[in-house]
Amino acid sequence: MSEISGIHHVTAITGNAQANLDFYTHVLGMRLVKKTVNQDVPDTYHLFYADADGNPGTDLTFFPWADSPPVQDGIGLAMEFSLAIPSASVPYWRARLSDFGVTIEAESVRHSERTLAIRDPFGQPVALVATDDARAFAAWDRSPVPAEHQIRGLQAVRLCERDLALTENFLVNVLGFRAMGVEDGWHRYGVGDGGSGRHLDIREIRDGTRGRWGVGGIHHVAWRVADDAAQLAVRARVEAAHRRPTEVIDRFWFHSVYFLEPGGVLFEVATDGPGFTIDESAESLGETLVLPPWLEPERTKIESELPPLTVAP
Repeated sequence: MSEISGIHHVTAITGNAQANLDFYTHVLGMRLVKKTVNQDVPDTYHLFYADADGNPGTDLTFFPWADSPPVQDGIGLAMEFSLAIPSASVPYWRARLSDFGVTIEAESVRHSERTLAIRDPFGQPVALVATDDARAFAAWDRSPVPAEHQIRGLQAVRLCERDLALTENFLVNVLGFRAMGVEDGWHRYGVGDGGSGRHLDIREIRDGTRGRWGVGGIHHVAWRVADDAAQLAVRARVEAAHRRPTEVIDRFWFHSVYFLEPGGVLFEVATDGPGFTIDESAESLGETLVLPPWLEPERTKIESELPPLTVAP
């Protein structure tokens, strides 16, 4: 059995921070649980959206890099993230998206689950996937979306690769995933039962061109582990597979290890804790700019370089 229990978070690149905030909180009804900065480039925001409690696996994050070019789709990138919605909520979401002028680009069934494919304001592919799989979720009582229809968390990610066999071998023999079948050219791999938040889909494109990061694309996919010991066990196997993982990096709210899987997609292994309430109360998550302790001495400079961001009450 793998130490990895599913998706921890997905981080994508977006444009204007305010427009991103408005879409994910006002339209999709997610909660901003952490307003902070990119710890490696602290003159830009890092915005975290999740359920009411910021449970691992419900966490979607963005780097607002408005000056970056648009993503160049291609192999070696994560192309789409999907979000879990209750099965009975498809009509609600169909109507809500229409009310906000969001085009449903495709409505399909993936592995027996109804799916609404859309794009966010900066072109990021997003899929709302209907599922009744049990998962940790806390409804946000201030969401514009009623509790019974709220997004339950991350469902899956889709990757495009030149050589499926290389990535499959790494997923199965190093990270502990298992193959779960093929549908419409998408190969599914999962941990545990592979249910909601515990799988990814890969399409092999042998003659594809290499993709490049940019606005409207995914930066990295983070996989969750329970604690530091589990993270170190995974890291050791990744290192033995010559994937050159980073040392453990303290992100304050969790600990991270980064590496490229054989096809070139940036993966992270992140711990479930300490969690987002280590520096904010559960009631006030996301309401003010928070910084990890080592950036606090630079707060005045950092705040002066960030654009205004209005968080609706």
